[in-house]
Amino acid sequence: MHPFEDLVVPERAVGLHWFGQSTLGIKDPAGTIVQVDPYYPHGRPVNTFIHTRPPLKESSLRTDFILLTHNHADHTCLESIERIRAAYPNVRTIGPVESSQAMQEAGIPADEIEVVTAGDQASMGAMRVHTVWAKPPGGLPEDDIAPPDVQHLGFVVDTGTVRVYISGDPVHSFVDHESLIEPVRDLSPDVGFLTCRPQRSEFPSYEGAAGIAAGIGLKAAMPTHHGCFVGGEETLQNWARHLPPDGPKPLWIEYNQTVVFPYISGGQ
Repeated sequence: MHPFEDLVVPERAVGLHWFGQSTLGIKDPAGTIVQVDPYYPHGRPVNTFIHTRPPLKESSLRTDFILLTHNHADHTCLESIERIRAAYPNVRTIGPVESSQAMQEAGIPADEIEVVTAGDQASMGAMRVHTVWAKPPGGLPEDDIAPPDVQHLGFVVDTGTVRVYISGDPVHSFVDHESLIEPVRDLSPDVGFLTCRPQRSEFPSYEGAAGIAAGIGLKAAMPTHHGCFVGGEETLQNWARHLPPDGPKPLWIEYNQTVVFPYISGGQ
């Protein structure tokens, strides 16, 4: 059994596990476990990934819901989804239409997949997930950003007392567009996981991601991707120095580790 399954989450808190890259675990006080973009392929390119071994054996962690941001192979990983389903056949998946289509083509029944798009809500046990855009479907011509090949979603997961924002893969200029910031801010998330890679211009920079965190009013934020890719310089320390002193606090989760938010002791 995975330690995250044994984690006791106090009332008015949420358990958070970062498996690396954009893969997250969320656990509420009722014990419901959600995996976001589970990505555990048995073969990762050694010239790309620092951690080439999967951070999770899928059968070791009971999973009630899978939440998918978009249909790219490192976010909708059919290999991992199928192993989760084999171990936990009652798991239900929520995600965009393209991810649903890919799963159905792999033989997963349509009635086990709930399709959402920006503006939609869905239930995950006692939790409620709100869907927002990570990339606008029409692109951003003013920023030379073409329409994406698939829908790119973000989510705000409401546990009843804590709201967790998952950015998905946002456009690099997300912070500059109130039309993208406002729908997230209106959902009042407390803590956020923000994709940023300074070496890849398609994603927000550290400064841009820190601006997103401040713009939507987060209490705490963490960059995903840090310390995952060969040749990258993504570190928590480099990220933290871009946060405004009176704004969101850095959330410290090391690779494949768990925290309870808000922190039970020594917190923010």
